[in-house]
Amino acid sequence: MTTPRTQRPLPETDRDAVLARLEQENAQLRQAIASHARVDQAIGVLIAVYKLSSAAGFGVLREVSQRTNVKLHTVADAVIGWTLGRHLPQRVAGELDAAVQRCRQRTGTGWWS
Repeated sequence: MTTPRTQRPLPETDRDAVLARLEQENAQLRQAIASHARVDQAIGVLIAVYKLSSAAGFGVLREVSQRTNVKLHTVADAVIGWTLGRHLPQRVAGELDAAVQRCRQRTGTGWWS
C-alpha cells in the first residue's frame, strides 16, 4: 500500500528563488521557440528560391552562420528580410551564394532539381 505524498510548503525565500528560476526558464523557452520559427521560415525561403530540400536549406543556413561568425537566428532574420525587400548584408549574401553552390556540388543538384 502506498502512502499519500504531501508537499511541504517552501519557505518564502525558497519560493521566490524557484519562481525567479521558472520565470527565467520560461523566457528562455519562449526565445528558443521564436528563434526556431524564424529559422524554419528562412529554410522555407531557401527551399523556394534555390529549390533545396529542407535539410539542405538548414545546412546552408548553418554554414553561412559558421563562416560569417553570425548567429544562426540573425542569418535567418537577414534571409527573411531579404524576401521582404530589405538589403541582404554583403557578407551574408556572398556566403549564402557560396554555400548554395557547395551544397549543389555535394548533392549533384542544380537549379532544375
